[in-house]
This record gives sequence, structure tokens and C-alpha cells, in this order.
Amino acid sequence: MPTTTKVLLDGLIFPEGPRWHDGAFYFSDMHAGIVWRLTPEGVAGKIHEFPGNVSGLGWLPDGTMLVVSMMDRHLLRLDPQGVLVAADLSSFVSSPINDMVVDRKGRAYIGNFGFDLIKGETPRPTVLLCVGPNGSVVVAAEDLHFPNGTVITPDGKTLIIAETFAARLTAFDIQQDGALTNRRVFAAVEGMRADGICLDAEGAVWVAWAGGNKIIRVREGGEIADTIPLPDRHAYACMLGGADRRDLYICTARDHLPNVAKEQRAGKIEVVRVQIPGAGLP
Repeated sequence: MPTTTKVLLDGLIFPEGPRWHDGAFYFSDMHAGIVWRLTPEGVAGKIHEFPGNVSGLGWLPDGTMLVVSMMDRHLLRLDPQGVLVAADLSSFVSSPINDMVVDRKGRAYIGNFGFDLIKGETPRPTVLLCVGPNGSVVVAAEDLHFPNGTVITPDGKTLIIAETFAARLTAFDIQQDGALTNRRVFAAVEGMRADGICLDAEGAVWVAWAGGNKIIRVREGGEIADTIPLPDRHAYACMLGGADRRDLYICTARDHLPNVAKEQRAGKIEVVRVQIPGAGLP
């Protein structure tokens, strides 16, 4: 498998929350507050510019775009009449909200830091929230260590989430009402800082190893099946896209700290062809 990536777009601050939707690649430039659309040829266009940091992206069944506004802890909806608040999560968590996956019924599962990462606080467990299509908010899971990148299997029955500060991917069964049950370890890898993730058709998960100068492909049980080295930068998120979903898009940067990332503007969208196509959501 090729391990040399191609740069599609550079000069970004800190790209995150990548999604493949309707024939194009979407992502958030987190610290710039901008959501972008990028064609497979590398032509970029701004979807919207927000006053604060943005992260996770998703779409409701009717095609309405959802965006995570991190610091005010709002889930936003991009309607024709403008940006509206779909749900206010500030009474449920006190730290920034982050990545998100939206299921086919329009339920948004949203993680959060659980502590002040930028100030260097000691990590502590937090919750995963589920926002219904009507804006209702419930706690879907507790005692997660920085719930981050999240995927849902093609049958809609399993949710897999990265616990960044627990060096593992954790799986749940999804019930008809969206409740999560049967918690179990999908894969544990020593030292892994799992950030954004995406799922392939063999049931393996590509994991952006934050701070690890690489992205890895992990099978259930923890076997590392593939590694793509990133010698002078870090991967923070990934997404399988393209017409055949075999283009692995990688969000890279040299540093995650806002002030440093803004000064460096070293964020890039890179892509490499892989053998196994993407599957499931997002």
C-alpha cells in the first residue's frame, strides 16, 4: 500500500472534523472558525465562517448541515434563513464539545474534552451526549476519557468511539431508541492517542494518532494492520472518501495549541489511496 500522501490543500490553521458528503470532502478549520468544502481536484470553497471554534460536522436526513460550536457548547444548524442553535449542551458539560457522528435517523452523538486541555489540566472522565432531531439532549454514555472520533457500522447497530486519553477504541450496541448498551473494548493500543477515526469495509478502523507522527489502521482486538508515517507533522483526523471511498483524507498539522497553530499555519489536507474502501458513517 502506498504510504506517500499528496497535499490537496495547505496554509490551514488546524483542520478537523472531516466528512465525505455528496461527492465532496468537508472539514472544519477549527481555530479559524471556518467550514470548508473541498473537491477531489483540490478546489476549496468556504461553506460558512463562524465567530468561534468549530469541529464536528454532520447532516440531518433532509440534508441540513450540523456543525459543532466548541466553546459555547452549541450544536448549530445551517438553515436557508441562517445559522440556528439546534441544541444547547452547556448545562450538560463544562468543557469544549468536539467531534460528532450523526446517524441515519438524525441523532447526533457528540463528545467533549472533559477538562481544560489547553491549560494542561489533569484529564478526567466525561460523558457522550446524544442530541435528537428535535433538539432533545440525553447522556448516551458515561465515564469516557476524552470521547473523540466516532463511527457507526453500516448496519447501524454498533458505535465505535475513540477515547483519546485511554489509548483505546470503545464499542457500544445502538438500540432502536438510540441508547448505547453492551460497552466493550474494540481495540487497545499501548501509547495510542486516538483522535479522529474512520471505518472501512473490513471492519478495521483508521486512527489519526495525535502527536504520534502517523496514522494507523487497527483491527478489532488491537492488531495494527497498516501504518502511514507522517515524519514532520501529526494526524488529527481522517476520512475515507472519493467515488469508490478508497481515498484516505488526512487532516494534519504540526501542533494542536491554538496560538502555535495560528502562527505556523501548517495545517494540511492530505490524501492517499488505500486498498479497502470506507463503510458506515460518517
